[in-house]
This record gives sequence, structure tokens and C-alpha cells, in this order.
Amino acid sequence: MPKEIFNNDYQYLPHSALLTFEEITKTARSFIELGVEKIRLTGGEPLLRKNLEILIGQLAELKTSAGMPLDITLTTNGSLLARKAQALKDAGLKRVTVSLDGLDDTVFKRMNDVDFPVSDVLEGIAAAQSVGLGPLKVNMVVKRGTNEQEILPMARYFKGKNITLRFIEYMDVGATNGWRMTEVMPSAEVLQLLQTEMSLTPLEPSQPGETAERWGYLNDQGVYDQSLGEIGFISSVTKAFCSDCNRARLTTEGQLYLCLFASQGYDLKPFVRGENGQHEITQAIRAIWSNRSDRYSELRTSEPLTTSNDSLDSNATQRKVEMSYIGG
Repeated sequence: MPKEIFNNDYQYLPHSALLTFEEITKTARSFIELGVEKIRLTGGEPLLRKNLEILIGQLAELKTSAGMPLDITLTTNGSLLARKAQALKDAGLKRVTVSLDGLDDTVFKRMNDVDFPVSDVLEGIAAAQSVGLGPLKVNMVVKRGTNEQEILPMARYFKGKNITLRFIEYMDVGATNGWRMTEVMPSAEVLQLLQTEMSLTPLEPSQPGETAERWGYLNDQGVYDQSLGEIGFISSVTKAFCSDCNRARLTTEGQLYLCLFASQGYDLKPFVRGENGQHEITQAIRAIWSNRSDRYSELRTSEPLTTSNDSLDSNATQRKVEMSYIGG
């Protein structure tokens, strides 16, 4: 959340405007009726939400349509993870993904505009692993001219730790990140750099709609060794995956977004807070999802690549939702 916007003068929504944990759980129940088996808590920074463990506990009580436990996971910047890892695990959280854009403190703080050191994040990763919040993933956004020199050190550090390190192309999420195509380092280029030091082999997708291209490490005998961890590439700029997208995003005040690059959401709060029963909420979500046509990344990549901020948006005047608002 950019500090120049979300400063001490920023007027946040009143607490009454936010969905309660019970309302979030009620909404989740309708998604599960429609086939959802995985729920990810993201942000902003989700660990800043007071008593988040209560929400996780409520979600953990839900079962999929097949009667199986939900796959409940969380994406965090890791700053509070060390102190909360055990409570999150005890509440029913299965896995965590940690955002870390470099091991060098100066580079890390420049990328993320934060005031905590990398050591806090690494401590949180270690704590999450120790309590069993895994398999654990680490996401590194690569921005050319800022942190590409951290690619190999990150890969060296996490190799052998049974962690998936995923490299994410720098994306045009909203307007506040000042995105330019010249700052995008394509995944193919990152892979080429990694292969100067490491032997990697492509792996099959782990599930339908997988956003990351998976690669595994070869050991000294040239055999894939799962214990060494994985490398992943999320290439939403150079390789759009809209046609396989099976994700929806619910904001903290009840807006449903069908695309990370959407310009508008759908307000579910009247359905959740009104006198509608669970069936009506489910039907509302079904209608919204069945009419979805979002494919921003596919449209973007069908156009010539230039260097201006909005050149890849066929409707540049249409404001996209911000990543800091909708989550990753």
C-alpha cells in the first residue's frame, strides 16, 4: 500500500463497512457449493487483520462438496509470521506463501517501501516451516533495473530448503506502481540466467488452472530431486493464462472481482447482509461467474509491446483495480 497515498491522512473505511468473519465464512460457503476447494487469504497484509486466526478457524470447519477439508492458505510479507505461525497452524491454516523480492536489505526496502529487514522475513519463513505450514512458497517479483541482481542469490539461498521459489514478472497492477514494459524481465530471461548455474527440468502442472510454470532441480546424478525444492515462473505479461483462470477475489468490504486487472467489482454485501438465504447468495455468485468475460492479459499481449505506462491497455482510460486493494 503506497505510503504517499495510504498515509496518516488517508480516510479508511469504517469497520462497519467491512465484512465480519461470519459474513466472509457465509460467502465462502456459497463458493464451496459451486466447487471451490481452495481459499487464499491475502492483502494488503492479512496478518494485520486483528484476530485473523478466528476467521481461519471458521473457514477450517467448512468442507468441500466431496466432504474433504478446505485447502486454506495465506500470502504474507512475512513481517509478523514468526510470532503468529504457530497460532495460524493451530487455527487450521495449511500453507503460506511469502513475498520476498531480494536478500539485500536496501534492494528489498526499495522494492517494497517497508521498514522491516529481510531477516524478519527469513525468520518468519523458518518459523512457518518448523510448525508445518507447507509446502512453503516464496514469491519474488522481478523488476528490471531494481532487483534482477538478486535472482541468483535467491535461488542459491532457497535451493535445498524444500521451498518453491517463484519468479513473477513485474505487472501493471493499477496505476500506483508506475509500471513500464521496459522494467519487465521476461521469465524466459530469468530461466536462462538460472541455467548458467543450475540444472533444471520442466515439471507438469500440479493442478488445472496452475498459474506458475514449474521447474525442478536435478541432483549431481542428473536426476530430479524433489527435496531440493522447485522453481516457478508466473508470466502474466509475456504468457497470458486468462483462458485457464479459475480464480475469484473477494475484498474485505464484499466486492467480488473476477480478474486481477478488473476495472470494477460486484457488490455481494447486500446479498450477504440482507435477508437472503445461502441459496440466493450462491445463485448470485453463479450468475456473476457464468457471465465473466475478463481477459485483460490476453488482450494486452495481442497488441504491440511499447514502453509507455498504459500502452498495453486497449482502454487506457479505464482504471484497473490496485493490487494493494485486491491482493495478489
